[in-house]
Amino acid sequence: MGFGKFSGTSCANHGARIYMLYRSLPAIFLLIAMALTGFPGAAQAQSYTFNSVQVDGNQRVESSTIIAYTGISRGKAVSAGALNDAYQRILDSGVFETVELVPSGSTLLIKVKEYPTINVISFEGNKRIKDEALSGFIESTSRRVFNPTTAERDASIIAQAYSQSGRVAAVVTPRIIRRSDNRVDLVFEIAEGDTIEVERVSFVGNRVYSDRRLRRVLETKQANFLRAFIRADTLIEDRVAFDKQVLRDFYLSRGYVDFRVNSANVEFTRERDAFFLVLNIQEGRQFRFGNITTSSEMAGADAAVFQAALKVKPGTVYSPSLVENSIARQERLAIREGIDFLRVEPRITRNDRDLTLDVEFVLVKGPRIFVERIDIEGNTTTLDRVVRQQFKIVEGDPFNPREIRESAERIRALGFFGTSDVDARQGTAPDQVIVDVDVEEQPTGSLSLGGSFSANDGIGLAIGLTERNFLGRGQRLGLKLSTAQESEEYVIGFTEPQLMGRDLRFDIDFGASGRTSTFASYDIERRFFLPALTFKIGEDSNLQVRYSWKGSEMLARDAGVSGAVIASEIAQGQQKSGSVGFTYTYDSRLTGLNPNSGFLFEVGADFAGLGGDSRYVRSSAKVIAQTRILNEEITLRASFEAGGLSWRGNNFSRAVDRFVLGSDVMRGFEPAGVGPRDLSNGVNDALGGNLYSVLRLEAEFPLGLPDEIGLRGGLFYDIGNVWGLDNVDTAGGTIVGANGSARHVIGVSFLWTTAIGPLRFNFSKAIKKETFDKEQSFDLTIQAKF
Repeated sequence: MGFGKFSGTSCANHGARIYMLYRSLPAIFLLIAMALTGFPGAAQAQSYTFNSVQVDGNQRVESSTIIAYTGISRGKAVSAGALNDAYQRILDSGVFETVELVPSGSTLLIKVKEYPTINVISFEGNKRIKDEALSGFIESTSRRVFNPTTAERDASIIAQAYSQSGRVAAVVTPRIIRRSDNRVDLVFEIAEGDTIEVERVSFVGNRVYSDRRLRRVLETKQANFLRAFIRADTLIEDRVAFDKQVLRDFYLSRGYVDFRVNSANVEFTRERDAFFLVLNIQEGRQFRFGNITTSSEMAGADAAVFQAALKVKPGTVYSPSLVENSIARQERLAIREGIDFLRVEPRITRNDRDLTLDVEFVLVKGPRIFVERIDIEGNTTTLDRVVRQQFKIVEGDPFNPREIRESAERIRALGFFGTSDVDARQGTAPDQVIVDVDVEEQPTGSLSLGGSFSANDGIGLAIGLTERNFLGRGQRLGLKLSTAQESEEYVIGFTEPQLMGRDLRFDIDFGASGRTSTFASYDIERRFFLPALTFKIGEDSNLQVRYSWKGSEMLARDAGVSGAVIASEIAQGQQKSGSVGFTYTYDSRLTGLNPNSGFLFEVGADFAGLGGDSRYVRSSAKVIAQTRILNEEITLRASFEAGGLSWRGNNFSRAVDRFVLGSDVMRGFEPAGVGPRDLSNGVNDALGGNLYSVLRLEAEFPLGLPDEIGLRGGLFYDIGNVWGLDNVDTAGGTIVGANGSARHVIGVSFLWTTAIGPLRFNFSKAIKKETFDKEQSFDLTIQAKF
């Protein structure tokens, strides 16, 4: 048994010398043979005629195949140059380790030595990447001819795979173990090395945004003491390239149109155990929109009508995405107006004096091209109609490249496919286009196990089973079981995102929940059935209409003592209600003109009386405004929400029907710690109220710690109250706080984004409260999935 060796990526020059020796030795033999047989020099044009060609040394390859490689015909003159070309063709076949051409009179003898056959391929020294994964990277395969060039290339590919995981010092060396019958075992010896982390990411040339702010944009993170959980601190070439692009997108979306990354330099630390990543950038100056106009070069397209469809205004910070959104809005308007083949061309004029960009949207007539058909391939599970629903066009419609791009993004956003490519090619006629959709399915089912802790419910366990593409129909089916020390919930949910092929989402949820709380003198059991329809009524707004059936019951505890009011409500037993309702939502946080500001408005109402025991109108509203200041270092947020309950039934309302403030609505108090209470029978029962309002003011800011730790600070100020006991049976009760005053709470938060989930620590102090309120100065919430 013999051993042969050639170098891997760690000794590429040595490998190159060995490879050149493989190729040059036969050439030397040929020159010697030419000299021995009297071949003239290159300057002398001598030709030879061979009546026979013999092959020696071949075992697997037929002699006729080797002779065919030469291209030499018997009885025809062959020059020395043609003979050398024949030698090169045989060698280039990649089947032979050595080739020798020996002319002997009218006979040409071809001596060959075949490369051995690979018996088995194995990997040694690999722990981080398994054999199965490595086998998928390489080109060499068992029972195929061994090729040293391919083996060297495979070693480089394996080393690159390790480099992508941060192990840039990995060394891969291919070795062969010779076996009988001209076979070899191919072994890749791998020295994985240590993971080399990024010790520091810094920037040169940034004046507007701090290093800390820019590091939050990047995917590459600095190493820290939590690197066991954070794996983004290794140096990966593709990730650095991605970071350069997202950094450019970040600046462009904020009006810095001249921004560019001059270089991304990587340096070893002095100890050579970590990297420094330095990004040299040029920010340029910030531009805003100047004059925004629309002109038409297409008959039937009124420029004034299309100008009115624009939302962007002069003085707004320039962003390419705003231009793209404006073009899409005008082209959608053309479709609604029945104007086919309209295209919008933005023509931008730069004004360096006042740092503005004038944008003229020109309406032009595009090429008259139609969609011949849409071909979908690769969807082995997902139905064709699920993919087709992402297109706003069908066969025979005018072709719009922008719509095709948007459709491709919607297909990717489904999350059903690992890869998806959408391309257009010419159809059967010059004015026809075929849209090809090539997808690759990926698993869409998930089983999630989660843990949670809150001061309200204690420690809990959540189990979720979800299928996002049920039976390949694009539907969502989920089952959630969650239990905590003081509450439990079981829910089954179903979602059809495209009801009847339209942009209409249908949801249906039903389940049951129970709650045993130390904050109340009774237990609660609920059952519910909730179907709903949701549809868009604007670019940033949608409307949900729903029907709701609920059954709830307040249960007395064993040996428990309740006040007179709660005791009377427990005596009502199970109560049922059927209601119809709506919720209108406007949210500009994702699609607004300012990437640093957002606004959410939500209002809804439920009207009960369609079956059941209760009749009421329950309404609520919420407003949230958010912005970032000081170069986006500090986030300011203001939230206001309020609700009202108008009870119209013959029976009295219960505490479970009225509004109760939890710590997620107003901090600084226990759940139901604010509002009217019943002090009869020596207890302190929370009754809730028919009305409530809460204003929350918050500021979040960095603490000067590395962003990779994920720890930020916050200040908050909450003002709120819950009041009103109309239609409540208060007979025999000792009622306090029926119309109480607004409570004021101030506090400090620590927000920690960790690998096990977001943690929020709230330390609060009620600076204005009632004597019967139940204060809570600390609140911790953890939620994680694993």
